[in-house]
Amino acid sequence: MDPNVENGSMQGDEVLGWGKSLPVPSVQEMVRKDSRCVPERYIQEHKDRPIEPEMCPHSSEIPVINFSLLVNGDEDERRKLDLACKEWGFFQITNHDVSEEVIKQMKAAVAAFFELPLEEKRNYAMAANDIHGYGQGFVVSEHQKLDWCDLMFLVTSPPKYKKMKYWPVTIPGFKEAVEQYSAEILKLTEDIFANMSLLMGMDKDALKRLHGEMMKQGIRMNYYPACSRPELVLGVGPHSDASSITFLLQDDDITGLQIRHEEGWVPVKPIPNAIVVNIGDVIESWSNGVYKSIEHRAVTSVTAARMSIATFVIPDDDVELGPVETMVDDYNRPVMYKSIKYGDYLRYTFSKKMDGKANTELLKVELESN
Repeated sequence: MDPNVENGSMQGDEVLGWGKSLPVPSVQEMVRKDSRCVPERYIQEHKDRPIEPEMCPHSSEIPVINFSLLVNGDEDERRKLDLACKEWGFFQITNHDVSEEVIKQMKAAVAAFFELPLEEKRNYAMAANDIHGYGQGFVVSEHQKLDWCDLMFLVTSPPKYKKMKYWPVTIPGFKEAVEQYSAEILKLTEDIFANMSLLMGMDKDALKRLHGEMMKQGIRMNYYPACSRPELVLGVGPHSDASSITFLLQDDDITGLQIRHEEGWVPVKPIPNAIVVNIGDVIESWSNGVYKSIEHRAVTSVTAARMSIATFVIPDDDVELGPVETMVDDYNRPVMYKSIKYGDYLRYTFSKKMDGKANTELLKVELESN
């Protein structure tokens, strides 16, 4: 058997060619050595700092969807999903089929990885030409401001793109926990896509088909160390996701995710065992802007470290973005997004630092001004 293949998975010589990120020091290790230090490169410009007054002035919470009702065809719940996608781009799902035990094991596996000694974590460091593995993402310049975050990124589906050299072999049950959670999220994806397909005027399998032969899934595991000056830094800067849809497991005890809504930032309060779902740039393009990807960011805590687990669902590289026919109306909603291959958009995204919704400008049709 080819020594570079295990269970039909890549061992590390092939790359998907999406992009790369420059190596930077571990924030977790930096804080371990000196918990008071906040280096200049992590201090955000004044306009980007998470200052309290810029929070959304009224009390707002993102919609909560009862997943059990949704998958059983409840029309009211489907309408709630439609409004959530149109008005928020984010929602939380409860009463889903991912068991409490599967979530617990997934969180434990991620915690165990970040508890490894730095020298052992470095065995899984990102290669110079790749984004798989341990490090930081979207670091494209020696001078840009850095996130107060360490991460591990793994492609979890389809099997041919899993690069097993980045999967920690010294952590008992890590592989099993990640694979079980990944499989459960794939089931959730199909159910949500079925409902969104109907809302977009298509048959229930349409969104799944649009992803091509190999719908991909990647998991980003985030570790946000405690910060002595949380008002100066960001765990992750404002951005929208280049995915079609994203599923997020939050820390149950610390609120860190914030989303842009009505010119302010709304904190997404964790609901135990709920999963946060958000619309990505791909769905924005396919829906002709009816469902928009939303700018979001992560803030840090002065009291404790926080972890989160983001699962991205993305189409095959050769899939065409651009509005589906049912979301175009020549009179009321003309074509607002152009045709572009997803792989080209993803490479464009990884070639730049995170910058709000700036990347989606590449997707939009330039409208003639009168």
